[in-house]
Amino acid sequence: MKKLYIISLGILASLQWTNAQTISSKKWTDLFSYNNVLAMKEDNGKIIAATENGIFYYTTSTGEITKLSKANGLHDVKITAFDYNSKTKIGLIGYQNGSMDVITPQEIKYVVDIPIAAGYNGSKKINHISITGDQAVVSVGYGVSIFNLKKKEFGDSAFFLSGGIYETANEATIFGNKVYAVTNTGLKSHEMDTTFPVFSTWTTEIPGSFKHIDSEAGLVFSSATAAFMYNNGTATALPITFGNIHDVVTTTDNIIITDQNRIYTFNSNGIAQTTVSVGEECNTATMVGGKVYGGTILSGIKDEANSTYKPSGPYLNYAYKINLYDNNQMLVSSGARGDRYGSQIINPENPGFYYFNGTEWLYSSYFIGNSTAFNILDAVINPMDNNEVLFTNYTYFTQGIYKMKYNSTNKDFDFVKHYDLVANDAYYYRPVGFVSDNQNNLFVSFGFNFGNGSIGIYDKSADNFVVKKFSFTSDAVQKPLLYEGLLWIPMPRTNNFMVYDYKNTPTNTSDDVEYVLKESNGFAGNSKGTLSVAIDKSGDAWIGTDSGLRILSNAATEIKGTNPEVNPIIIEQGGLGEELFRDAQILQIEVDAGDHKWVSIDGGGVYYLSADGQQTIKHFTKENSPLPTNSVTDIKVDRKTGKVYFATYSGIVAYQSDVSDVNSNFGNVVVYPNPVVYSNFKGKVTIKGLAEKTNIRIADAAGNVVHSAVARGGYYEWDLNNVKGTRVASGIYFVLMTNEDGSDKATAKIAVVN
Repeated sequence: MKKLYIISLGILASLQWTNAQTISSKKWTDLFSYNNVLAMKEDNGKIIAATENGIFYYTTSTGEITKLSKANGLHDVKITAFDYNSKTKIGLIGYQNGSMDVITPQEIKYVVDIPIAAGYNGSKKINHISITGDQAVVSVGYGVSIFNLKKKEFGDSAFFLSGGIYETANEATIFGNKVYAVTNTGLKSHEMDTTFPVFSTWTTEIPGSFKHIDSEAGLVFSSATAAFMYNNGTATALPITFGNIHDVVTTTDNIIITDQNRIYTFNSNGIAQTTVSVGEECNTATMVGGKVYGGTILSGIKDEANSTYKPSGPYLNYAYKINLYDNNQMLVSSGARGDRYGSQIINPENPGFYYFNGTEWLYSSYFIGNSTAFNILDAVINPMDNNEVLFTNYTYFTQGIYKMKYNSTNKDFDFVKHYDLVANDAYYYRPVGFVSDNQNNLFVSFGFNFGNGSIGIYDKSADNFVVKKFSFTSDAVQKPLLYEGLLWIPMPRTNNFMVYDYKNTPTNTSDDVEYVLKESNGFAGNSKGTLSVAIDKSGDAWIGTDSGLRILSNAATEIKGTNPEVNPIIIEQGGLGEELFRDAQILQIEVDAGDHKWVSIDGGGVYYLSADGQQTIKHFTKENSPLPTNSVTDIKVDRKTGKVYFATYSGIVAYQSDVSDVNSNFGNVVVYPNPVVYSNFKGKVTIKGLAEKTNIRIADAAGNVVHSAVARGGYYEWDLNNVKGTRVASGIYFVLMTNEDGSDKATAKIAVVN
């Protein structure tokens, strides 16, 4: 039986931080894909596997799986290189942006100062890492650098510059006192001496185009189709012609060659031993206890019996929109928008949608190897049949709505129907996003209905969609939001916003009414479109544009008025007013159970705001949190649990907020941390489980009120200051709380130790 533990690597006793900010915490979890295994190392019967966004640690004897990612220790995503020394228990991770993480039993240190050749403007991606003892050689697009694992700092670097052109070090390794590097022009070497940085002093051992190299008991390198053992200037070819070699791995006893079809093992003398296929393409392979394990591209680790080992996660990391359902179900669409939200973007991986059934992630075999081009912008459970999923395909030629049915026997989705609403036309009726009302009527927005957007309404009796073209010109639209019987629809290619009234007669479009907000209604003059919308508990519409935020108060009533007006939020600082998020592109807005707002800014991370937007409670970025990027394409809040999900093109992470479902009465009131010991904790004390509006008084043991406040949204943070603004003395403090009308009360104690 496989067991999954979401903790750090078994080699870590604890996590100490050496960077300026703590990125991860217990409040964060990742929903990354661990399918694409890039590199593996063996340590006493255990396999450490590096994937795109994290590492997992698999114990072959027990099935225990541990994972480590940016949510609980690492500092970045998009891993491109990895190595680990089983003797020193030190691992080194290289990222696409050129940074590294050094993992030791005491700490994880983030290294961003990799040497860069002067005048080099190419990729900073770390191509390969090879550890030998306390030294590692790091291969990059402009040469190699030596990294000292004890000192955690770089030593000499050799920039492969010849004739004004930098030569890429595909891979490199340390063997003896020499560094051997494979490039597209040959196997090159140099002793680790004073002339190491001078590229003209390097020796080309063998000319040719080579891809991979490794060394332990011996030195082995490869071209695309041939592998060689190298000894004292002599290269001896292994006795097999390979097909597109993906990796070369050496151990004290074995040589392991992985190509696109099979895994080949040889003894240390180069004599062929076994040929293994795990049923799919692998990036790498290793041996544990005489057994071959493949690091696959799409299924994690596989053994010779085709058994799979990996942490649970979606099929791929690309994510665009999230839809949450009862029983912890989740649907994730994998598409993308481009060119002012109008053009198609076809991902070369051609992903579909990912489904979490509450306990495990499932992926439909329909998408595997399918030649149909998919750009899925939304996927929803059919409100009329919970065993069906509908998704929008926003492409040329294969555009339309697709219906799938869940097959419980094999935990798969079977294709049912493709609703191609305009045959033989490559450009129009491109569906975007779904929404349903409380009568289970299903709506879908369409872009490019011969120059205009449109709305589609599902006709249950005909099993088809009735499409109503907008009279207002706007060829691109976003996913609708339904509120008070109205469809609220951002228009990303024009400085307008539409509200569509279907008059509670979904399939009768003759009486439908369109309301359009324009620049004259208050949108910024430099805005080129509206991108997002959310309705808060006061009934105000928060509209995100590509040039700021606008609020339509009492939205359902005002939109039908003679001249509705949208307004920015003005923050006063030092007597001067400043517009909140002025000129920022607002990708997504979400409202939690406490009426607080989560706002995603393109390139600016996510802001968590007070109900009125006047205060920034938190600001999460790629730099200070586990967010994979600073452009979050979707935010969803599970109001029952308070968990907040963030979708990005680089993966999904979740944050456990302090605000869950709240009402007029108290829930389970919890204070943490408690006791508050200043030497261990210098932040604010959180009180959660409060009523929607709570009157708070905090008194000392003598009954003196030291702090009072009104909390909204179900929780409150006290900075431990008294009414004079200074920190309270050590002692026991009593928290006295009543709800808004005084009908419910609660108390708590806080112990403070200074």
